[in-house]
Amino acid sequence: MNGMHVTLVSMPWAIFNRPSIQLGALKGFLCSRPDRITVHTCHPYLRIAEAIGADTYRAVSESPWAGEALFSGLLFPGQAEQAEKLFRQELAGRQCPDYGKLQATIREVTEQWLEELDLEGTTLLGFSVCFSQLLASLFAARLIKARYPDLPIVFGGSTCTAELGRSLVRVFTEIDFVITGEGEQPLYGLVRFLAGRCAFPGRSVLGWDDPGRTGQGEGTPAAEIRDINSLPYPDFDDYFRELQEVSLPFIPLLPLEFSRGCWWNRCAFCNLNLQWHGYRYKNHARMLAELAHLKNRHQCLDFTFTDNALPLREAERFFLDMAGYGGDIFFFAEIRALKKMETWQIYRRGGLRSVQVGIEALSGSLLARMDKGVTVMDNVAAMKFAQAAGMELEGNLILEFPGSTGEEVRETLAVLALVLPFRPLKAAGFFLGHGSPVCCRPGDYGIRATFHHPANRRLFPARILERLDLLIRSYRGDRGLQKRLWRPVRQQLRAWSEFHRHRDNPSLPPLSYRDGGDFLIIRQEVPGGATLHHRLRGLSRKIYLACEEPVSKKQLLHTFNRVKEEQLAAFLADLEEKRLLYSDAHSCLALAVRLH
Repeated sequence: MNGMHVTLVSMPWAIFNRPSIQLGALKGFLCSRPDRITVHTCHPYLRIAEAIGADTYRAVSESPWAGEALFSGLLFPGQAEQAEKLFRQELAGRQCPDYGKLQATIREVTEQWLEELDLEGTTLLGFSVCFSQLLASLFAARLIKARYPDLPIVFGGSTCTAELGRSLVRVFTEIDFVITGEGEQPLYGLVRFLAGRCAFPGRSVLGWDDPGRTGQGEGTPAAEIRDINSLPYPDFDDYFRELQEVSLPFIPLLPLEFSRGCWWNRCAFCNLNLQWHGYRYKNHARMLAELAHLKNRHQCLDFTFTDNALPLREAERFFLDMAGYGGDIFFFAEIRALKKMETWQIYRRGGLRSVQVGIEALSGSLLARMDKGVTVMDNVAAMKFAQAAGMELEGNLILEFPGSTGEEVRETLAVLALVLPFRPLKAAGFFLGHGSPVCCRPGDYGIRATFHHPANRRLFPARILERLDLLIRSYRGDRGLQKRLWRPVRQQLRAWSEFHRHRDNPSLPPLSYRDGGDFLIIRQEVPGGATLHHRLRGLSRKIYLACEEPVSKKQLLHTFNRVKEEQLAAFLADLEEKRLLYSDAHSCLALAVRLH
């Protein structure tokens, strides 16, 4: 029997200093099957990063729309003027590169890459299409179809789930198949089908040439691998070969996949898990073995977890083992707010240097409406614990969430004043994600109508856009009111960033304490003023230290039973007025971190 040959591609605007976890996982899986399948993965974003410069590439890739605008003008020349306006709007405030020159360079590099790409004898060409990769992938697919009209092309990835995938395969004839949901088993079945070795693989694969199939396709649990411990290690060898051919001076950051899906998966605004059916994770022993394999094979020490949420128990065991490793391996991860200081310290000793935490809101009622499953106290504690553990915490504050009230904005502003000592959060204007609970139940959030996002109207011709379902939508509701309500929060977030940017000694926490045994000295930096010092003696010291982690006021009264309730309330109120403590209706938390 003839061999089966697969080429897999990840286009811009993937992050250039890391290989594609999607391509690596798919190659590892296909090559581990008993059939004779050879797989070549391509990362043309490396060439484009080299050609336009790493800083320019990074700026474009960090924008949700700028990269798509560049490829829109190439794919749809009639959209070039509108796409350029969107490009400049997205990069406003930065040193904006020339749109036309940048586009010409991208076209030249893409065409040169395709000239060198030998696809004769290829069974299937696949594009991994995630956020900001759709138009680049369509552009490359169109050029490839012109050269190899009979070569089957498949799209897959988070941009190709359910209705989105159906609309893509219906509209673009460059696409022969779309895989919706998890890719390994459907891709393997599709390759075998094209080689004449099995029947069509089923409902997770759509094909434009079969109308009956187009209406049926949808990712299903049956297409997923239940035990992801059984997966082979990802194969990043092609990425490192390509890296040797370009002059980009960096040591790669390697992706690790601990889990798939999200164990919470209820956040009202989130559509990051449309491709998964349930939550699955690897055990810590498997994760340690995978890490060791990748570290030794590629001689890299920096890793990023691709998870939406790490598995709590297995992650703690993993970082406990890493703490005893003794090497200098560093990690980044997205996590939910951990509620115990000890857990943060375990993660940090195990090499977790920076985290992205889903903060999203600092108002209790808003968090409840978002169905975040955390409280304001949880979020404030996470910010403190990260700083105390020596981690860099990145987080977003979602502004203009539909139905937000003036009282929720006021609560947010009050909490922002208290969390000033911690790493600033970034403003993230609410967007309507296809498939999110808000999008599925718009009336519950005061949304009267949904429609295509204005940015997509600039990227796609109207005749095409009207037939597409895309990941980001727009809506009609209380948007004008929300922009006005949240304007003071945007201003305070900017002031927060400015405070940290202009601090004299960033190595010191802005709010810290030193323990003298029977007294505390608290050091507090304030915007535009002299550094303050507070001394807490005796019982005051003991109460403040008892608030190191969130503690109920009832527990404090029980512990310090000689203190009357009104005395404790007055003391806590004084600390909160001085911005040394955060308190809600039931609990409180000391905000100063110990200076070691």
